[in-house]
Amino acid sequence: MPEIAATGSKADLPTPGNPESLAIGWESWDSAIARSDDPMVESAARALAGNARAKALLDAIFAHSPFLSQLATSDARFTTGLLTDGPDAALDGILAGVAEAPEGETEAALKTRLRVAKKRAALTIALADIGGDWPLEKVTGGLSAIAESCLKAAGDFCLREIARRGAIDLRHENDPSLESGLVVLGMGKLGARELNYSSDIDIILLFDPDVMQTSQPGELQSAMVRLARQMLRVMDERTADGYVFRTDLRLRPDPSATPLAISVLAAEAYYESLGQNWERAAMIKARPVAGDLEAGARFLEWLRPFIWRKHLDFAAIQDIHSIKRQINAHRGIGGIQALGHNVKLGGGGIREIEFFAQTQQLIWGGRIPDLRISRTKEAIDGLVEQGQVEHETAADLKTAYDFLRRVEHRLQMVADEQTHELPDDPEDFARFARFLGYATGDDFAAELTAHLKKVQGHYGMLFNDAPALSAEAGLDGLDGGNLVFTGTDPDPDTLATIRKMGFAEPERVDGLIRTWHHGRYRAMRSTRSRELLTELMPVLLRALADTPEPDKTILRFDGFLKVLPGGVQLFSMFHSNPHLLGLVVEITGKAPRLAEHMGNHAGILDCVLTADFFDPPPDRAALAEELEEALASCRDLEDTLLAVRRWANDRRFQVGVQRLDKQIAPLDASRALSDIAETALGGLLPRIAEELADTYGHIPGGEIAIVAMGRLGSREMTAASDLDLIFVYDTAEGAAESDGPKPLAPGQYYGRLTQRMINGVTAMMTEGPLYEVDMRLRPSGTKGPLATSLTAFRQYHDESAWTWERMALVRARAVAGTGDLKDRVNRAIDAVLHEPVDPEKLLRDAADMRARIAKEKTSDCIWDVKNLRGGLVDIAFIIQYLTLRHIGDHPDIRDPNTMDSLAKLRDARVLAPHHCETMMRAQELWMGLLGILAETIEGTLTKDKEEQISRALANDLVRVAGAADFDGLKRMMMETAQAVFDIYRELVDEPAAELPPVEEDAPPAPVRAEPRPTPNPAKHPLLRRRPK
Repeated sequence: MPEIAATGSKADLPTPGNPESLAIGWESWDSAIARSDDPMVESAARALAGNARAKALLDAIFAHSPFLSQLATSDARFTTGLLTDGPDAALDGILAGVAEAPEGETEAALKTRLRVAKKRAALTIALADIGGDWPLEKVTGGLSAIAESCLKAAGDFCLREIARRGAIDLRHENDPSLESGLVVLGMGKLGARELNYSSDIDIILLFDPDVMQTSQPGELQSAMVRLARQMLRVMDERTADGYVFRTDLRLRPDPSATPLAISVLAAEAYYESLGQNWERAAMIKARPVAGDLEAGARFLEWLRPFIWRKHLDFAAIQDIHSIKRQINAHRGIGGIQALGHNVKLGGGGIREIEFFAQTQQLIWGGRIPDLRISRTKEAIDGLVEQGQVEHETAADLKTAYDFLRRVEHRLQMVADEQTHELPDDPEDFARFARFLGYATGDDFAAELTAHLKKVQGHYGMLFNDAPALSAEAGLDGLDGGNLVFTGTDPDPDTLATIRKMGFAEPERVDGLIRTWHHGRYRAMRSTRSRELLTELMPVLLRALADTPEPDKTILRFDGFLKVLPGGVQLFSMFHSNPHLLGLVVEITGKAPRLAEHMGNHAGILDCVLTADFFDPPPDRAALAEELEEALASCRDLEDTLLAVRRWANDRRFQVGVQRLDKQIAPLDASRALSDIAETALGGLLPRIAEELADTYGHIPGGEIAIVAMGRLGSREMTAASDLDLIFVYDTAEGAAESDGPKPLAPGQYYGRLTQRMINGVTAMMTEGPLYEVDMRLRPSGTKGPLATSLTAFRQYHDESAWTWERMALVRARAVAGTGDLKDRVNRAIDAVLHEPVDPEKLLRDAADMRARIAKEKTSDCIWDVKNLRGGLVDIAFIIQYLTLRHIGDHPDIRDPNTMDSLAKLRDARVLAPHHCETMMRAQELWMGLLGILAETIEGTLTKDKEEQISRALANDLVRVAGAADFDGLKRMMMETAQAVFDIYRELVDEPAAELPPVEEDAPPAPVRAEPRPTPNPAKHPLLRRRPK
């Protein structure tokens, strides 16, 4: 029979390094033989004692390895058989024993059986390694085989257990794993059959519900989690017999959020949408090792396109480079010292050899199937065959790999610990060197250092000649553009690519991205967040480049990243919700107001993912109730002002996002923005009034109302709209002053209240101003008091108002107030508008005023949709003129909203249906375009700034207009403007031109029947510059 003792010579074996340990070991061995009370064991022991090599082998383990000594002496029968029959026969017998499950075996019995088998296998493989009987591949293959065998035994047992409990039905009682649907993937070194001596085993447990037979499909997930826990107990739990293998399930998809065993469908969904490049690398070595091997093979075949991408992938390569930098930073690239060196993670170590092969497999394996190899040395050979690695380099790496793995195994044999660090004490180092067969520590250190330096040199050259990236991953259309952000200096090809993408300052962009990769922001400090952002980078850059001003956008995005408290959650959200990333970039680049709010309140993105975020905006009653709830806990006015701003900003952000995401029609967005403003004013007014009353008391019977003019009045606000307001108050008859400790007259009282209200709305706080306010439409304009009594308001419009002021009232409505004053003010406005007018005077004044506005603010830029002839101003003048002209005959003709007003004019037959249709289409077009431009372009878009319109913005404008393309949109705009201007001329200009001239000496013709002063048209607010 074969004998280890008869193979080789004593000189091949390690020399004893610790006489005391050696003596203790032999004493324990002799005691074990005596205790065996087995003549065959005693006979075998005597025969082995007379063999010099067998004695030297036992000397080696007794002197150097307490763990192996304990294994050998605690199982003398097995040890003598091993030394007599050899390791091949011993391991075959162990594996056969593991595969034979006794009928009715309990979990406790299984645990004992597997632990004993593992210990015997550990001793067998160690002696074969120390004795030089097996090469590295056979050693690691033996360790992997015992792990697989034990996993299969554990899996079969656990499948029988859950079947016994009724969770599943087994197709094959004698082979439970066959067609079971349970997938046990061996990862890392187990998958590659490269287990080290004291390695953990990394596995992923999956199950295929379509394969598993069960009458309780709803309970299958929980049953599989119980199975996973039981498998872990069987394999990992320490008992009196030790453990089988430390077992790690953390390589499964999203381990912090997923159960121990997940369905194949869930895993597929994860890898399809969230799979990272490091997971691609991990899957290179994945292999079904237990359970349903066919189901496991099917899963890996499905996963093949994820692991092996056919094209060079920027995100993958960037991650690989990033990992290389992290390795270098972890262990330093400087000199190598043998003492205390980590043979796995240290410079020139095992990790660098594995990384050298694996990363190039990731890059080339998608295109070259022959590189899809799990074992490290075979992968290096494959790279040589494909011309990716030089023969000399490969030889150095493979030789070093064999050497370092041998050192690693010997380190772990000492005490069954998963260690990779050499002793840092010279004496201990020398003793360990003797365990490896070296005469001195210096001899070992010299050979070790030579290998480490060779590996480090080859590894340092890795990626020095990295190829340019393909034109994919966001680089399409750039003629094979390059995006590389590694090294210390910008890559010229990368700068050229960034410039081609549309950035004006590529060096600045390059610097920003390098800052992100270096983890200098809180959000980028974790490896996971950097990996996530790396994967997002190509599409992120393309999205940034497609914004109106890419260089400004990337700066805004950089500011957004700076203030984020963490990146993993947000970037994971981007991965699982790609639409959200596009939305954030779109907001950052195209909507400055929304971007500012998002940057200051990153948590609002959580709201974007809620089920109701894209629901239609609530009505005013619901908004008011929501705001009241938000204000209920405010302690003082400052709290109130902040809370109103937060609420309004969040609601405006929602409307803005819905508009950008095409979830809300432009006119509906305008109404929603107007409702938010109206609700905010309604929430603030009574609280500011009460705060004033604390000092000055109340005016007897006093009430105040806010009249909205302009876009708020017509419910046509945009993101850039300010508030045109008039404050009207009323008091009890004879009320002379307030009743507080500091009494004020009504005019002073409500003037102060108005000023405080304006301050409350416009004040710059941490949440910014609520709105800008314009008060110039109040009676007498800037010369008049801030607040006007209801009597004075009515009197002014009866006796002194100019034609344009009467016209402006067409869009007026009271939007907030105390008591019933709001309703009374609305009735007063209606009363003013229903007063009879001089038709000729109205027509002449309207035409003259529009002509003056056109002369003062002439615009031939089609993007100035407000002042363009045929734009919003012309539509407003037509409506206001027709309303005042015909309201006497049609009392219900007036409506503040443009679209509703046009409909009423048409229904009253004041406006021809075809004119109404033309103007409605124009109003919808202009408001749609204005809504987008208000959020996407800072300032006014003039003719010479049309280049600010990026492809993405142009697409938005084309979409909202319903045009075929951008040129078609501009033609549509010009045709629409011309059509509206033609209507304006037909209804206003041409009839006004036919009026008889006004005699210079004749008294002025009033707009009303009663005489009053001639209006001064130069005072129209459209002719005056609004303060910035």
